[in-house]
Amino acid sequence: MKLTFPHMGNMYIPVKGLLEYLDLEVVVPPFSTKKTLELGVKYSPEFACLPLKINLGNFIEARELGADTIIMAGGVGPCRFGLYAQVEKEILQDLGYDFETLVLEPPDKHFGQFIARVKRIIGSNSWWKVMEAIKFAYRKSYAVDMVERKVQKLRPLEKKPGTVDMIYKHALNSIDNAQSFSTLEEATSLSLLKLDQVPIESDREVIKIGLIGEIYTLLEPFVNLDIEKELGKLGVEVTRSLYLSEWISSHLLKNLITDENIKPFRDLAKPYLNYFVGGHGWETVGYAVGFSQEGYHGLIQLAPLTCMPEIVAHNILGKVKEDCQIPILTIYLDEHSGKAGLITRIEAFVDLIRRQLETQRRLAR
Repeated sequence: MKLTFPHMGNMYIPVKGLLEYLDLEVVVPPFSTKKTLELGVKYSPEFACLPLKINLGNFIEARELGADTIIMAGGVGPCRFGLYAQVEKEILQDLGYDFETLVLEPPDKHFGQFIARVKRIIGSNSWWKVMEAIKFAYRKSYAVDMVERKVQKLRPLEKKPGTVDMIYKHALNSIDNAQSFSTLEEATSLSLLKLDQVPIESDREVIKIGLIGEIYTLLEPFVNLDIEKELGKLGVEVTRSLYLSEWISSHLLKNLITDENIKPFRDLAKPYLNYFVGGHGWETVGYAVGFSQEGYHGLIQLAPLTCMPEIVAHNILGKVKEDCQIPILTIYLDEHSGKAGLITRIEAFVDLIRRQLETQRRLAR
């Protein structure tokens, strides 16, 4: 049995770590490219979400490398993510790809339900080893997030453009290659140390922008056209509303390993949205309020075209923008999105923020 999974940013690192910890054979799909997108678009329904199309392309490319079993997360509520596995399985069968599909739905009440699904493929591995593997995978995701947060702070300040991203690439490789808790801790510490040693210009004016929206478009750089890197070039420090370890902890593990709590942001959303609308629409609104209260200069909402939860959030963000006096740019992404258009929009947005800050400084004199 050769296991594969869809790409979503750096998620391949903890997923691969989990499966290899259990001595299972893993086929990591090639990183998403134009070819991946073309395969997904070719065989998917026209109005399907962009993540579904790219996931399908991931699976087809993984099949070409010998994968025969798919592992992916499931979902609940109005978001169509919960239907991806069923739709993709039917499409793959029609194409002659006979995958076994294991969907890891978020456990509603008992973590044992989650373990039971996992036991379908882990064979003779003990529950103790499964728990250790899950803990190891979570630690990897947390290590990736620590490095990412540091990179996001340093990009707009680095003296030599590209230095931070070069270290970031090596850091991801070292975290990915770590085979034990001790080597993982060593790789993480060394990576953070190297980032701390990057020459910076600390007196530069830095714009702080919060990235909010749907998780796939936030985490997958191929889909969001490397927006974090492009913003860094413009002197912007980016903070996302969602990070991989937080999503794993709250969505899949139900805070079994940590006590990550997204409730405060839902409390912040209450004056505008007080119920679950699927996906991360609720969190999008709450984080928008939270970022504005923390002094961020602007917000960018990212979402796949036709994403229902984010469309709901988008319509509410107008009121948040008015009440909190913060600029908000919404970018919907599909297979026709291009980097030149994205750069034009974010350059104009950052320029708008800089002019507003300059106006505020003049009035304060």
